[in-house]
Amino acid sequence: MKKIGFLSFGHWNPERGSPLRSAGETLKQSIDLAVAAEELGLDGAYFRVHHFAQQLASPFPLLAAIGARTSRIEIGTGVIDMRYENPLYMIEDAGAADLISDGRLQLGISRGSPEQVIDGWRHFGYAPEKGEDAADMARKHTEVFLRHLDGKGFAEPNPRPMFPNPPGLLRLEPHSPGLRQRIWWGSASTATAVWAAQQGMNLQSSTLKVDETGEPFHIQQAKQIAAFRAAWKEAGHSHEPRVSVSRSIFALMNDKDRRYFGRGKDSDQIGQIDNFRGIFGRGYADTPDRLIEELKEDEAIAAADTLLLTVPNMLGVEYNAHVIESILTHVAPGLGWR
Repeated sequence: MKKIGFLSFGHWNPERGSPLRSAGETLKQSIDLAVAAEELGLDGAYFRVHHFAQQLASPFPLLAAIGARTSRIEIGTGVIDMRYENPLYMIEDAGAADLISDGRLQLGISRGSPEQVIDGWRHFGYAPEKGEDAADMARKHTEVFLRHLDGKGFAEPNPRPMFPNPPGLLRLEPHSPGLRQRIWWGSASTATAVWAAQQGMNLQSSTLKVDETGEPFHIQQAKQIAAFRAAWKEAGHSHEPRVSVSRSIFALMNDKDRRYFGRGKDSDQIGQIDNFRGIFGRGYADTPDRLIEELKEDEAIAAADTLLLTVPNMLGVEYNAHVIESILTHVAPGLGWR
């Protein structure tokens, strides 16, 4: 068995003729898609976070709304950019969303991706300390977030409070027990995957990583997963970690599918991202029987316990529900995922 979720980037475009022209439409359709995915038997609804873009940015109201409308499906992010976050305020938001969903939050966080604006985190009031860069700042924010997420008191109470305090140091509220074990780190390299394991975070590995060996993407990603699991074991954590990978996978079932995605074979791509050479994993689009054979060769998918299907959210809830159902019905059983 493998957990399968969708990952939406939450695009919209205000131009005439766009199927999604506003943030409001996109947010409401995101909720509807999560409800539809749960009804189809999907395991997770995950959302990308991008600032200064016509995409989803503020995840916790959306996650809380989905949590209130659903009862089983995991809800999460892939990923929140920690360069922008106040870690203590984030604990309160995450705790509230997790409690509303009865403990179904799977929170993916990371250093973040290339930005729409120059040093956008500065507009949010953050800057790296002297001698450090934005990635260092993201990891520091993460360490503060993790340190206080377990619910231990750390703040000295006011001797004359407005309301009576419990004894001892105070923690942030609302506190959601168990959330600490459901934090994921989006990693683009082997080194950061090892760091995530040492911190006791689950691993999210996407369709982009640093090209560290020149090998095919799925092989590099499988090695990254193996390094993460080895570091986890060495760290001696008491629970088993989870690992997700994301892929664009489309079963060509009808003429519309072929028109949208039947462009022929895809392959890995190499490109320059910020200051590193990146490798982008291939997408998959074929008939179900051929998809099954192709996906059997993907070593990283085989190594992960969770697969996130990137969905074209601007094509609407009905079409994306068809995309999800096609995978669940015609592909997943042939691979032993269902």
